[in-house]
Amino acid sequence: MSELNINKTPGFYARISTAKSKLRDSEKKIIKFIEKHQEEIIHLSITELAERSETSESSVVRLCKRLGYKGFQDLKIHLAREVVPSEKQIHEAIEKNDNTVTIKKKVFQSNIQALYDTLEVINDEEIQLAIKAISNARSIEFYGTGGSGAVALDAQHKLLKLGIKSFAYIDSVLQSMSASVLTNEDVVIGISHTGSNNDVLAALRLAKEAGATIICITNSSRSPITKISDIILQTSSQETLFRTDAISSRIAQLTIIDVITATVANEKYEYYQANIERTRNSTTEKKM
Repeated sequence: MSELNINKTPGFYARISTAKSKLRDSEKKIIKFIEKHQEEIIHLSITELAERSETSESSVVRLCKRLGYKGFQDLKIHLAREVVPSEKQIHEAIEKNDNTVTIKKKVFQSNIQALYDTLEVINDEEIQLAIKAISNARSIEFYGTGGSGAVALDAQHKLLKLGIKSFAYIDSVLQSMSASVLTNEDVVIGISHTGSNNDVLAALRLAKEAGATIICITNSSRSPITKISDIILQTSSQETLFRTDAISSRIAQLTIIDVITATVANEKYEYYQANIERTRNSTTEKKM
């Protein structure tokens, strides 16, 4: 594990993604300058950065605080560790002449980094709201297509093992049909990396009109799915050539499902433990 170039602290771009909607124009100008001059930043003073980005020292200080750094020096230290050159290496696209060992390292590095970054961007209060909604729901439905559909099926499997009735729909027609007959006692979890899947969005709108609580799991904090949702669970993973719909996005989504499932189960530990034993024993003979 020591050979992997992994950031165990949240990546710079993960922090930007989280704070993007709160940034002022001057702070966005600073970020654009940093992105274009990553290797120069560590040698600049706060005054030099302010001058070259045509902003002010106070804007630089404010940006550092907003991104969770103690100050400009702290930002520079983390940039040196995270962005130059590790960020490029971790999210680097698989290239034509890469051998098996190189591809293996790139894939593993991206997947592990996605978990570290998702741990940083996901909001703890939103997780608590999701857990409360799921715990109190009459029924829980998961909507997803493609790779996200596989996550939806896995989520249904996990909840069913606990004895919680849930349904996963990966067909757009069934999603819409089911969504139209939900009530305010139901919860729907829409899963979409881009947050722009038209089929899932259409079903979620129907579920919203029916009164259901909408939870989304998505990589984009400002995508259409977040506008529909009551609760937003954000992931953070990069997609590059040959890695669109990459497993890193699904690993992040699956890990969020694991967190929710484990927390729900832990609230009624003995009850759900007994249910797990029952569901496990129900399939024992089939495995023989």
